[in-house]
Amino acid sequence: MISDYVKGRKKLDYQTEIQWGIQLHRTIDQFTDTHEATREAKQVFRPAYRLYSGAVVDVIYDHFLAADEAEFTADSLDLFAQGVYQVLHQHQTHLPERFAGMLPYMKEQNWLFHYRSRWGAGKSLGGLVRRAQHLTESETAFRLFEAHYQLLAGCYRHFWNEVKPFAAQTFTELTHQKI
Repeated sequence: MISDYVKGRKKLDYQTEIQWGIQLHRTIDQFTDTHEATREAKQVFRPAYRLYSGAVVDVIYDHFLAADEAEFTADSLDLFAQGVYQVLHQHQTHLPERFAGMLPYMKEQNWLFHYRSRWGAGKSLGGLVRRAQHLTESETAFRLFEAHYQLLAGCYRHFWNEVKPFAAQTFTELTHQKI
């Protein structure tokens, strides 16, 4: 959860298990950015969002994962989200300042659960714009998301079928070696 807020070698300031999570996140990000399905999905957003098209696709993939009935029912997603918030709260002293400041809103508005709906994905796109230095609006991204929903769902399915075993294997490798 905090990887995007921990830059470079700052990960070494964290205990080993958190370093594993940061490295896992970074490795998955690299896999995601170079995956053929992600490249296809980015093409939907690239004309309007250029270099930010990858960040938009990340939000879209989060939506499809949260809505994926093979991964989560509504009840199991809510339980998962509450568990994540609880773990983050328990480790609040380790959270980067910017992330810690955002956490109360994330929990109160149950961001992880609301990715499940198209409305929630739209809200998340709006949050991306607020955090990004060079973005000014998210309405275009939401319209493109709606217009290309089936294509993007197919990209997600193709991607998810490959990233899930990749992430499991990478986690196993990380936890059996020193960082």
